[in-house]
Amino acid sequence: MNDIRKTRQQMLTEISGLRKRIEQLEGATVRSENSDSQTIKPSRFDSLTGLPERASFFYSLNQVIKTAHQEDDRLAVFFFCLDRFKLINDTLGHSVGDMLLKTVAGRLAGCLSPNDVLCRPGRDEFMMMLTDLRGRDHAALIAEDVFTSLSAPIVLDRHELVMNGSLGICMYPDGSDKAELLIQNAYSALQQAREEGKNTYHFYCPKLSSTEFSRLLLENDLRQALTRAEFSLRYQPQLDIGSGRIIGMEALLRWEHPDLGFISPDEFIPIAEQIGLIGGIGEWVLREACRHHVRCLELGCAPSRTAVNLSPFQLHQEEIASRIFDILKQTGMNPHHLELEITEGALLKDYNLTIATLNELHDLGIQIAVDDFGTGYSSLAYLSMFPISKLKIDKSFVSALTTDQRSETISRAIINLAHSLGMQVIAEGVETQEQLEYLRSHNCNEVQGFLFARPLLPDDSIHFMATATQQTVSGVFPG
Repeated sequence: MNDIRKTRQQMLTEISGLRKRIEQLEGATVRSENSDSQTIKPSRFDSLTGLPERASFFYSLNQVIKTAHQEDDRLAVFFFCLDRFKLINDTLGHSVGDMLLKTVAGRLAGCLSPNDVLCRPGRDEFMMMLTDLRGRDHAALIAEDVFTSLSAPIVLDRHELVMNGSLGICMYPDGSDKAELLIQNAYSALQQAREEGKNTYHFYCPKLSSTEFSRLLLENDLRQALTRAEFSLRYQPQLDIGSGRIIGMEALLRWEHPDLGFISPDEFIPIAEQIGLIGGIGEWVLREACRHHVRCLELGCAPSRTAVNLSPFQLHQEEIASRIFDILKQTGMNPHHLELEITEGALLKDYNLTIATLNELHDLGIQIAVDDFGTGYSSLAYLSMFPISKLKIDKSFVSALTTDQRSETISRAIINLAHSLGMQVIAEGVETQEQLEYLRSHNCNEVQGFLFARPLLPDDSIHFMATATQQTVSGVFPG
């Protein structure tokens, strides 16, 4: 327990250091050494636009906060950033980029009142301090004015430019009563606005920082989860729809966090992909799944195949086929018993590399299935070029088979498409007898879902297969 607390403290210390570096980058660390002493107003200005620099802006913000506190006024900090400014610098030249910044500064200034302050902290960013606000709605109106001011084309050196941007807003005192935090929180809101699309503004919400902080904690824990043996696998049976026999098992990853309990794969797998951990985790999953299959084989109850998800990152790694083959050799797994599931979106990235990798895996005897089919945008021409043996109907369509005409139409089209290309079809997420009967009547080949079994622990999956050997799944298929 002491080790866990020590690790947690080290982690918090590391995150605190990261936050301090962020504050420094955003100029939020300019503080008075003594709050009671007289502060001298900086007089530095941006040489390009003539606007105050960050230190002057910070000083003015501190002074306005003092007045606002005494008079119970509302104010806001806007953090604005231009989109694609680097592209303009790179393609049209820095002189055009400089003229653009001057023009944008002029338009932003036109949105402000005489007592407001506009600052250019650097690059393509601007900060605005808005005073005498009537409230949040008033700030939103000014944000709309900012984007309206940029909507008219800007003509520079015979080039007509239409600029977009993103804007983060932090209100005083709701977002903070400290100058450095108002700036920092406005920047956090700016990042959120960037994710939502061009010409978008976003108000800072205290939950935003707590969410970011929680993600940092989760990232740090995720980096250690593999070495701490916190991952495990569950196995969900896949059945032949005609006979009801178990013909496959899909290996599903689970993470049991020591403090938070089980965390959904939908939550931690995207993080693992973003921070570069999915490759190592994916290889661990494959190795464990292969070992489990071999163990089942030794006990005389192995399914004809084990399905394992292969992430887009793994699929596009160099020599991934050799890595997979090495794992098969190490574990004693027959390549013909392995099925790799890839997402539809992964087919679209780096077509030449993807088709070469899939052909190499296919030549080893490995089967390829496309997971969540129908949710992506792969073209039929591409689909016919890949050595794919199976399409997997996404559970979002299966769940609405009997209640939604669109889902029913898409599912039927996927089945017909797969069969026309010589592929098998498996439907996941089957939960009702009605869904099963529909899929059987439309010649779907295989099914999996809670109707037959939930994902099982390794030993439970062996018991499930042992009791189901040479017979159908009781209560679902006719005996």
